[in-house]
This record gives sequence, structure tokens and C-alpha cells, in this order.
Amino acid sequence: MLRTPTGGAGHGAATAGDRLVSIGTVLNQLRDEFPEVTISKIRFLEAEGLVEPRRTASGYRKFSPQDVERLAQILRMQRDHYLPLKVIREHLDALARGEQIRLPSPSPQRDLLDGAWDAESARPTAARVGRAELLAAAEVTEEELAEWESYGLIAAGSEGGYDAEAVTVARLVADLGRFGLEPRHLRAVKAAADREAGLVEQVVAPLRRHRNPQTRAHAEATAKELAGLSVRLHAALVQTALGLRLQ
Repeated sequence: MLRTPTGGAGHGAATAGDRLVSIGTVLNQLRDEFPEVTISKIRFLEAEGLVEPRRTASGYRKFSPQDVERLAQILRMQRDHYLPLKVIREHLDALARGEQIRLPSPSPQRDLLDGAWDAESARPTAARVGRAELLAAAEVTEEELAEWESYGLIAAGSEGGYDAEAVTVARLVADLGRFGLEPRHLRAVKAAADREAGLVEQVVAPLRRHRNPQTRAHAEATAKELAGLSVRLHAALVQTALGLRLQ
């Protein structure tokens, strides 16, 4: 159950004492809790009317602390409860009126992302969501998902359903699509990811075959750490290639 104090004239309102910050600063503030958030995501939420930052005379966005907290609420509802933007907007409007709301139980995705383990196999638990839940979480159509599957970007498990990472992939593919990048353009990205996964597997495969359960558990922790390092290296290399630097 959530309840917040009523706001002012609107969710972009700020008091005279509030310090307004740039979109880059907002990104840095949010990334501790939401590592995958991007400037394009924040702009998309603004375009959908979920947040209304102020604008300077030159047209630059300026966000109040209330705007940042509102963005965090939106991202939590998407991440933890798979809520579509329409429902999130309704919840936020209710909170602004001082009403109490009840959110669905946190999704299995959080258990998986937070490192839930199966006691017998020492492997991550196979939390899965259905096709309808995936479509709602990524806010895409059946036709779009089918196209992504045809290019191998997303795949259902052998027992049906999709794992937590499929939701993340779907959201990112959707975000890239707003810039005109189609699934066929992303095949090279998928191929590179498969090669990186192969390198990680080479390192941890001997540990996974070990009889000692603690050693197998160490293999999974090592795989997770290597995956994180690989992602960071990939991002740094892309930024270097483009001559970009995060502000």
C-alpha cells in the first residue's frame, strides 16, 4: 500500500527552495537503483505525460526533487509489478489526490534479479512470466514480440514462459525501436552477446561440473560477476568508439 502527500499544481511543481537539476543529473541519481535507465527512457516518460519538468528559456529540461521521486516511483512500478504506463498514471493520480492504493504482489522477476537461489541445485530460480505479462511489461504488441522472436532476440523457455531477462530485453528493444533501430539491425548485438556468454561459460564450466555444491555455487557467483564486467566493458567500448563521455 502506498500513500504520498498531495502535491501542488502539478507533478512538475517545485517550491522556491527546491534545487532544479538537469536530465543528466537525474540520470545519475536514478542509476544507483535503476542501472538500465537511460535519458531516452526519461524523455519517453515525459512524452507520455508521466512527468512534467520545467523548461528554461533556452528549452533545457529542469527537474525538481519531486520529479525525480516521481520517476523513481514509475520505474519501481514497472520493474517490480509489471504495470503498464496507463495503470501507473492512474495510480500516480490517485496518490496525488492523497488516496491509498494497493499494488500487485512484487513480480518473480525481483527474486531472480536479486539473486534468489534454488537450495538443491545452487542455481538461480527459474522465475518466469507469461506472454501476456511480457507484452504488458514491455508495452509492445503481439506482432512486435513475434518479430523479435523470429530474429532470436527473445525466446520462450522449454517449459513455456519467459525469464526475467526477457522482460529487460523486450523493453530495451522497444526503446531502440523508437530511434528507428529494427530487429534486423540488432542481430549483430545478439551475436556479440552470445560470444561474450561463451567466454564466460569457458571460465565457469569446470566449476559447474564440480561435485562440491559450494564450488558450483561459486561458479554461479563468478558467472554473475563476469557478466557484469562484460556489460560494463561493452558499454565503455561503445562510448569510446562513438567518442562519448557520460556527464
